[in-house]
Amino acid sequence: MTPHTRYLYGGENPMPGAKRYFAAPIRWDSALWTTSDDRVRGGSSQSYLTVSDADKTHASFNGHLDTSTLGGAGFASQHSRGELALDLSSYDGILVGVAGPHKADGKRYVLTLKDELLPPRKDGRETSSISWEAEFVAEKPGDIKLPWKAFKATYRGREKPDAKPLDLANIKRLGLMMRSFFDEQKGDFALYLSAIAAYKDVSSQGTCADADAQDDYVDLKAHQYIKQDKKPWWKSILCGFV
Repeated sequence: MTPHTRYLYGGENPMPGAKRYFAAPIRWDSALWTTSDDRVRGGSSQSYLTVSDADKTHASFNGHLDTSTLGGAGFASQHSRGELALDLSSYDGILVGVAGPHKADGKRYVLTLKDELLPPRKDGRETSSISWEAEFVAEKPGDIKLPWKAFKATYRGREKPDAKPLDLANIKRLGLMMRSFFDEQKGDFALYLSAIAAYKDVSSQGTCADADAQDDYVDLKAHQYIKQDKKPWWKSILCGFV
């Protein structure tokens, strides 16, 4: 059976006794991530991808965003190490599972994708390439769906409307970023994660249609970030089968 959710990082059974209509989880491992903070441009921000539990089922993207050094600008990010080879063309977007039990910090985060990695510069530093970014706000434990239409092409932090479409069959990097948005936010941040997954929408039947009507999506033209769903992600998956 083709899975409706493919774990990229983390993940566990959504509820005791639930059938696995989705791919098996991949445990979190901080060694699979690397840092890319504004220190490469003279800034002072710092980020970490921390895996604290022994079962490696949860992770924390955390750190400190400094905006004073670069005059209001700043970013702190973690991204997958090396080069991925992900074909996500049969899915509808990325799902971010925000873990509890603590209330999320309510800050604005960015999930990034790349379909091209260029050779490094002569000085060994990474050559800039186009990133595809989707912004979201995590206010509480729960799920955030980022449909492909939410991802915008950027080059060195600026939108690039003339970029070619994202090659979903050739995803080479995935990352998480905390950005100042021109001094809009700063200071300590922490995003607790249960999973990052590619999801595929399924048709609703029976009472599930009522649950689907409660999805808390926002108009991407009016807002540049995604809010959390009101229903748990396992319901999105299982509604096609009950």
